[in-house]
Amino acid sequence: MTKIIGSPTRYIQGKGELKKLAAHASSLGKKLFVIVDKNIQDIVKPDIELSVKAQDVDILFESFQGECCMSEINRIIDIVKTNGCDVIVGVGGGKTHDTSKAVAHYTKKPVVIVPTIASTDAPCSSLSVIYSDEGVFDKYLFLPTSPNIVLVDTEVVSKAPARLLIAGIGDAMATYFEARACYQSEADNCLGGKCTKAAMSLARLCYETLLEDGKAATLAVQAKVCTKAVENIIEANTYLSGIGFESGGLAGAHAVHNGLTAIAATHQLYHGEKVAFGTLVQLVLENAPRQEIEEVLKLCHEVGLPTTLADLKITEVKPEEIMAVAKLVCAPGDTIGNMPFDVTPEDVYAAILGADELGKSYQ
Repeated sequence: MTKIIGSPTRYIQGKGELKKLAAHASSLGKKLFVIVDKNIQDIVKPDIELSVKAQDVDILFESFQGECCMSEINRIIDIVKTNGCDVIVGVGGGKTHDTSKAVAHYTKKPVVIVPTIASTDAPCSSLSVIYSDEGVFDKYLFLPTSPNIVLVDTEVVSKAPARLLIAGIGDAMATYFEARACYQSEADNCLGGKCTKAAMSLARLCYETLLEDGKAATLAVQAKVCTKAVENIIEANTYLSGIGFESGGLAGAHAVHNGLTAIAATHQLYHGEKVAFGTLVQLVLENAPRQEIEEVLKLCHEVGLPTTLADLKITEVKPEEIMAVAKLVCAPGDTIGNMPFDVTPEDVYAAILGADELGKSYQ
């Protein structure tokens, strides 16, 4: 039995770390190519330029055009080659990161990932999700290694809209429960091996951190301040969940997220918001202890995550639509197959409605 755990070579987190970007990256090369989300360029560029002044490093900025697609990846590859850059830096959100990782992979350069939000656990992963030019899913690009450096400036992240951090809590909340399911079923993790005890421990610590600091961190970011609780939640959302999901494995919660895409109204929700409801559905499928389900419901209620279909903008529950979701959840190859028991569309249909009723009764 092969066990595999993946991780970035170095994870760096703290207030003001963006001003040290060049110092951290200089160990990888001397000419940085910074791909930056155009919506935040004015916010982050001064600190990045300041970081270069104290280092023997050159820097070239390029605005990310908004879609992680092969045409954008190839456009940036041409610029990197023309300018002889030797380190790729991705600053922004998930699609900026995935594009940067892909560019680094195809050009055989090291990559530094700089998340400016903590809404998902993608920054630490060895994966890029590639879309068409029109934004339709195309393929997964599985990378041979995780990023060389993940650098998180918590001062920047704490000033992003609070809903993004809350969505990250939803995504991170599923990590422990999905890893636990994969551990029980001995399913392969996202790296093609079995879950290690270390990955399982990180996944559990992730959940415990959310319970301890989720509410306090949510209140703090609503006030645009970075407290110790915010620091802890950023680490949980980004690193603990990132290692936990990739090295632990995915199961029911993310499969439910994928199934919910069958209902157009849910497209208004962030990834982590839908995953949070998916966690409740997975727990109902497992017939988890009442205390555990109520613990998850309490956390969702405290931070403002969806617990009902109405919260997911599904205001009229149509049986045929819920069954369409359930069938998509059970599509061949989706992660519902990692549950430690067989799951049918009828099981998922019942669990979705059961989770909805539990959410309503808790409210």
